[in-house]
Amino acid sequence: MPEVIQTQVAVIGAGPGGYGCAFMCADLGLQTVLIDVEKNPGGTCLYRGCIPTKALLHISHVISNALEAEKFGVHFQKPKLDIDEIRKNVRGVVEHLTGGLGQLTKLRNIHYIQGRASFLDSNTLEVFLMDGRELRINAEYTVISAGSRPALFGQPIDSPDIMNSNTAVNIEEIPERLLVIGGGYIGLELGTVYATLGSEVTLVELTDGLLPGVDRDLVRPLEKHLEKILHQIHLKTLVKQLKPQKKGIAVELEGAEIKKPQQIFDKVLVSVGRKPNSSGLGLKNTNVSVDEKGFIRVDEQRRTTDPCIFAIGDVAGGMMLAHKATHEGRTVAEVISGKNVAFEPQAIPAIVFTDPEIAWCGLTEEQARAKNIPIQITKFPWSASGRAMTMFRGEGITKMITHAETKQILGFGIAGANAGELIGEATLAIEMGATPEDIDLTIHPHPTLNETIMETAGALLGRSTHLYRKPQRKE
Repeated sequence: MPEVIQTQVAVIGAGPGGYGCAFMCADLGLQTVLIDVEKNPGGTCLYRGCIPTKALLHISHVISNALEAEKFGVHFQKPKLDIDEIRKNVRGVVEHLTGGLGQLTKLRNIHYIQGRASFLDSNTLEVFLMDGRELRINAEYTVISAGSRPALFGQPIDSPDIMNSNTAVNIEEIPERLLVIGGGYIGLELGTVYATLGSEVTLVELTDGLLPGVDRDLVRPLEKHLEKILHQIHLKTLVKQLKPQKKGIAVELEGAEIKKPQQIFDKVLVSVGRKPNSSGLGLKNTNVSVDEKGFIRVDEQRRTTDPCIFAIGDVAGGMMLAHKATHEGRTVAEVISGKNVAFEPQAIPAIVFTDPEIAWCGLTEEQARAKNIPIQITKFPWSASGRAMTMFRGEGITKMITHAETKQILGFGIAGANAGELIGEATLAIEMGATPEDIDLTIHPHPTLNETIMETAGALLGRSTHLYRKPQRKE
């Protein structure tokens, strides 16, 4: 008979949502079991996503900055790349962080189990351990944090020359010619990395713009940079066929700008979105329901339609972001402990870690107009920022979206160097119900990029120091 473990809470999946939930459960005094296939917590984010990608992007930014320095009279020798050393050091960052999470798991007395779990019923999990053994877990509550996986492109093709986001971060080699399918944040981030490291990158996107859903004025500075570092960008372009060859992949493209439909690429990166990992969990043995896309249905407390089971993170839908999953997990832990709380953020920040970065929170202009909300747009160009100009990064922009009648701040968008480090203040402002006056009257340090948030608020009020706007007459 399999060993049986009794616990108050079982968490399936140890990504940022899962380990965040488990850690909070333990901190609140709940007996907790955390289950994942990896040796330590971390999930896709740490092992194959956010962390290795950002490490590679940092390397990419260093190379780009060195090249751009030539404009200003600073000359470096052409960088010499040691791919094995790059891969080793990126892996070292991952191992450091995941190992640290393993230690935090032990310090909190969380029972960590390396294996795959599925439901036998609403309160019983069957877990197959990585060493082949099997055990049972009886839990009062179970939290599903199984994450997501890269979406497939057409029929599965077994070829080492076709990569997804999971495999592309390994940097086994730098292909001479790389095709990136998909102009979302994953395709742009990894496409930037490979282009900077030496690949001739062609990017194709089915829609009429990069980063669908992001306001066009925020995307424009990035588009100008990508036009310089990518070989070609084809919008409104369909990839009709991928066919492995003895060497490389034969690709058939269809689009108004495509002059040569049949092309050969050494590698192809498929980055057309992600799908929830809701299959294989034995949900049919519970009362959990999923929607037509496979996302688990949850309420504002992240309860599923089964009273004993919660779901958080990518598998529960919404914005597929690690920080969103972590906060959902913390909310669930508090709900299980008896607190009357709900996951009701006013704004969730999103960041594209390209060069320049793009970050936004709250409502976008596109979303506000689709909902017929009367809005006022205020922008502060970074060409008027002393700090941006000392960095030779005047292409940036900070944008504030306010309600035209109430003047409530509805959203912020930032495009420019280190935008991801700036968006936190804007998110806090929306979450706390701050007004443009609150931001304008808060003294910001000079010279910093952070000042652009204050200047944008001041511009709305007609009192920005570094941007003149004709004062509005009071009726």
